[in-house]
Parts: sequence; structure tokens; C-alpha cells
Amino acid sequence: MSQLFVRTGITFSSCEEALAHIGQAMLAKGVVYDTYPAALLEREATFPTGIALERHAVAIPHCEAIHAKSAAIYVIRPDSPVQFQRADDDGEIAVPLIIALIVENPAAQLTLLRRLFGKLQSPDTLTALLQAPEAELAARFRQVILAPEPYAQAS
Repeated sequence: MSQLFVRTGITFSSCEEALAHIGQAMLAKGVVYDTYPAALLEREATFPTGIALERHAVAIPHCEAIHAKSAAIYVIRPDSPVQFQRADDDGEIAVPLIIALIVENPAAQLTLLRRLFGKLQSPDTLTALLQAPEAELAARFRQVILAPEPYAQAS
């Protein structure tokens, strides 16, 4: 199970500043190696992570698993949206929610990315995360993103 860190009440002037913050914060939490901050910036420059969704946008920065000591997710809801390069290479997009993934197992990273994309396809999911009070953001993220799917009952 990934550790979950949440931050609100912060402003970034650029995507690079947000990524630098993520790198330093995760170093301070002890979940990444000292190679992580540079690797995160390099990966974003090569493979941008800004994603336009139906009503909002999200960025899901991550880098190779070799830079992680333990699995973690860092959810940041800045005071104002941050401009990220779009993953589809179609310019920049204003991102009101950043979900940084720190995964030590490449297979787990792919699984988590698929889960995130699947859950974030629902506009209500992202709206719930954007509107959750700061004190409830971590619990809401666990509930709407990380909670296991209930099994459908055959009728």
C-alpha cells in the first residue's frame, strides 16, 4: 500500500517549480533517493503529464521506479492551476490537481496509472477531489481512487 501525502494552500509559478517542490518534499519524507528530483524533471520534459479531462485537467508526474525507496502518492491541490505541458503534445493546460506517483515496482506503476486514468474519466471523481475540504482530501482520495471496486453481483 502506498503512503499518501496531501498538500493544499501552495502556489507554483511554473510546472518546473511544482516538480522541484515534489522532488524536495518526497526526499524529506524519505520515500525517494537523491536521484529522484532530477529524474522527475527530466521525465516531465521528455514525457509531459498534463491530461485534459471532461471538465478539468490533472497532471500525473512520475519517473522510473529505480528512484523510489517506497511507494507513495503525493496529491497537491495548489491555490491556482499550474501550467503543465499536455501529454498529447498539444500545448499547455492549466492543472488544478497534481497527483505525483512514487512507485518502486514498474508493474505496480502501470496498474496504478490505469486505475487513476479509469477513475479520473468520471468528471465527478475529479470534482470531488477539487471540492473536498483540506482536512478530508486524503480520505476522499483513498475513497474515490484507491478503494477496491465492489464486485458486481450476478443476477
